[in-house]
Formats: sequence, structure tokens, C-alpha cells
Amino acid sequence: MSQISSYDELKDAISHAYPDLPAQLQRIARFALERPNELALGTVAVIAEAAQVQPSSLIRFANALGFNGFSQMQQVFRGHLVERSGSYRERINQQRRSGDGAASGGFLNQYVAEAIAELGHLEDSVRAADVKAAVQLLCAARRVHVLAQRRAFPVASYLAYALSQLELKAYLLEGLGGMLRESLRNIAADEVLVVTSFHSYSREVIDAAEAAQQAGVPVIAITDSALSPLKRSASVCFELGLASDQVFRSLVAPLCLAQAIVVTTGHRLAEIAAEKATGRPAPKRRTAARSTPTRPRLFNGDAA
Repeated sequence: MSQISSYDELKDAISHAYPDLPAQLQRIARFALERPNELALGTVAVIAEAAQVQPSSLIRFANALGFNGFSQMQQVFRGHLVERSGSYRERINQQRRSGDGAASGGFLNQYVAEAIAELGHLEDSVRAADVKAAVQLLCAARRVHVLAQRRAFPVASYLAYALSQLELKAYLLEGLGGMLRESLRNIAADEVLVVTSFHSYSREVIDAAEAAQQAGVPVIAITDSALSPLKRSASVCFELGLASDQVFRSLVAPLCLAQAIVVTTGHRLAEIAAEKATGRPAPKRRTAARSTPTRPRLFNGDAA
């Protein structure tokens, strides 16, 4: 009998078991975390077809996690769906994907619908405590280093630019001239490394996160899944629940998260400046516009 009773516990169990699972069960693990609502509502046959596995593999997957059968595991996913079903968002998104009532707009409608779905998952996947923890690390760091490659590079580029506009010492690690390893060696324990990578993950980014973690450098990771190899190295890990089976995958959700982190960091820096100037904690809802003139500027131009 499985001791798992919540979706968060189930996510952690899947993440922990994933490296040792056979290929078929790993495919189900990815499907479960990327499309939990489909797993919550579908029959074994429908889910198996969508995940491109044998129906018996779903039962084996549930057993591997300690459940007596697939139905018992599915109840956890259904409980999660009920908890987050306070709006019509999912039904609207399903209608848009199927084209019901949608105007003919070709790929634009498709990508808009997918972006809306991504932002819905983002709202459900990101915990306020993780944002707070990441902001604390950024505000306390002597320097901030940001690393991503390939598709994730725009997220890193934005973060490095926007954080620097808060007058933080933020640096984009580009690895020009093959100097990435040398740049990483110069990161000290009182600094922080922000990494971003999505499936299929960049080996250089994974290695950089592992090296930083081993050196005692805090790592903030923005990634797509609890199965991401970045998770084990991260002090704070944002798992956005992004689907990895799309031909063209959107950056709407990670960029939205990056912007939220930057703005929250800016407000926290303003609060810190006000506290130093007055000698007492600033009111929690005090805005950057009301802070003391000695505060770090929140934005310069169109930073966020």
C-alpha cells in the first residue's frame, strides 16, 4: 500500500524513481508530470495511447511507485485536479485546442491557446515560497551569474539584463572562446548561479550546476519538470510543467516567471534600502516609488 497521499508527494516519488525506471515507464513518468489532467481523467486505454505505451505499462508504473493498481494512483491525480479546478480555464483551453468556436487563425490561434495553457500551469506550478527563497538569494549575492544555452538562452539573457538594471552585479555566462569552464571556476560561495534548461537538457548547463553545488554556490534553476537533472543541484528549483512533446515549444511561461522574479527582487531591494535608511523594517506593501532616494533603482528604461 502506497503512503503517497498528495500530488506533491507523488511528484517527488516519480522524480526519485525516474532514473531507475525502464524506458516505457520513464515515458509514462514524463507524461504524468507534463499532462496530469489527462492522466486524472482518462481511461487506461486512452492514456496508454496518448503516452504511446502498452496499457499494462501503466499498471507497472503505478506498482513501481507503491500503489496497488493504476486506479489508486489515478485518485491522487484526480484530487489534484479538483484542488485546482476553481475556474473554467482548462475547459476553455480544451475548446481552443479542438477548434470549437474558434475563429480561423491558423498557427496563431494554436500558439495563443498553448501559451494560455502554459500560463495556467505556471500559476499552479510555482510556489510563492520558492519565489521568496530565490529573491533572498539574489538580494544577498555579491554577484549573480546566469547561464543557459540553445532554446533557453533568451530567458538567461533577459535575466542578466533586467537584474543588472536593479544595480545588481549580474553577468551572462556566454562561454565565448571556450571559456565557460574558466568563468565557472571564478564563482565564489557568496555569489549565486541561475541556470535555465529544458528537455533535451544542455549537458554544459547540467555540469555547471553540479560543479557550483559541489563548490557551495547556491543554484537557482528554471526548468520544465520534476524529472529535470537540474533539480538535484538546485537550492531553489522552478519546475514549470512544460510539455516536451511539442514541435515548437513556447517560452511564454519561463519568461513570465523570469519577469516576476526580477520585479519581486526589485521591490525587495527597495525595501532593504528603506530599512537601512530608517533603521526599521519597511511596511510590507511599500512600493519602490515611495522608497528613500538612496534605494537601488527598480528599473532603468524598459528593463522588465
